[in-house]
Amino acid sequence: MAGALDGLLVLDLTRILAGPTATQMLGDLGAAVIKIENPKTGGDDTRAWGPPYAETPDGDSDLSAYFMAANRNKYSVSADLTTQEGQALVYAIAADADVVIENYKPGGLIKYGLDYTRLCAARPELVYCSISGFGQTGPEQDRPGYDLMAQGFGGIMSLTGAPDGPPMKVGVGIADVMCGMYATIGILAALRHRDATGEGQHIDLALVDSQMAWLVNEGTNFLASGQEPIRRGNAHPNIVPYDVFATQDGHIILAVGNDKQFRAFCDAMGRPDLAQAPEFATNPDRIANREAIGLAVSETLAARSSAEVLEILQNVGVPAGPIHTIGQALGSQQAQSRGAVLDVPHPQTTAGRVQLLGNPLKFSKTPVEVRRAPPRFGADSERVAQILSALRQ
Repeated sequence: MAGALDGLLVLDLTRILAGPTATQMLGDLGAAVIKIENPKTGGDDTRAWGPPYAETPDGDSDLSAYFMAANRNKYSVSADLTTQEGQALVYAIAADADVVIENYKPGGLIKYGLDYTRLCAARPELVYCSISGFGQTGPEQDRPGYDLMAQGFGGIMSLTGAPDGPPMKVGVGIADVMCGMYATIGILAALRHRDATGEGQHIDLALVDSQMAWLVNEGTNFLASGQEPIRRGNAHPNIVPYDVFATQDGHIILAVGNDKQFRAFCDAMGRPDLAQAPEFATNPDRIANREAIGLAVSETLAARSSAEVLEILQNVGVPAGPIHTIGQALGSQQAQSRGAVLDVPHPQTTAGRVQLLGNPLKFSKTPVEVRRAPPRFGADSERVAQILSALRQ
């Protein structure tokens, strides 16, 4: 069954995580993605970001787990953009492409003749997406962009971590991933415009811009109040109690979203006195008395096991849940039933297959399909060259 983007050709001039996240998503949706990798560096930087690696018969694996996280459903082509031969190959691919996505420094592709102005002149219907740390304009445009720098500059680290601890990054490269998601959305919107008008366009997307855009309620909390949000650990700035609490044998999440749920929680836990106390009656009251209600809930839950608390609260419709390790999460029956882990054939590995994280999109007509495992470096160079040669004849 064809994917939703079947027939689209994507020229991928990206590396690391933000751009590859976007092109992997387009590939998952059916597009043909040709990933250009630099032979001088051994390809995408993340090929060397290990261990762990998928073992290969030659004993010199370039399939790091990090690389495999964002590079399935792609063809890998080796091309040196500093040479006329490499430039000609990439230019030939661009001449047939629907989408070009790159994450060079602003202006970095001009010297190779692969910038938006040059390629758009030859192919006006081209959708060209540029991802950079700080964007194509602005006083910081020449600064390099990495996920950690974006999280720091964009404010999220000031909100993350224990109240009495240092600023903390999110545990994964979330600024990169979200930037890749914004890129995917922008490309799909530009393709719809292209299909309606025949006009391509340039998308300028910055890692820092996208990071600040998903500050969501904490960003608008600041804009509405003028007060800098503070680190609250796992607590919520606008809902109480909404936090991680210790039990007799571990920890659970309690996410009370409204006053009705709070009353149900109090009754189920044998603490109707908390719901009846005027200082805890409404969510604004509980926010004003955050420490007092937090202490009361902590004392209540500490006397019971996690399993007991979760069972009681599930029965009365109060949102509460476990805190899984990654192994517990991916090994859960829910994850297995929803395809959260994929077992993908890979003939170039010792095991003959690799395990990857699944795509969460579930389509009724055009299901996501993993057609190609993450490629070895340059594995498809000859094949793509033959395809291009056939197209020219």
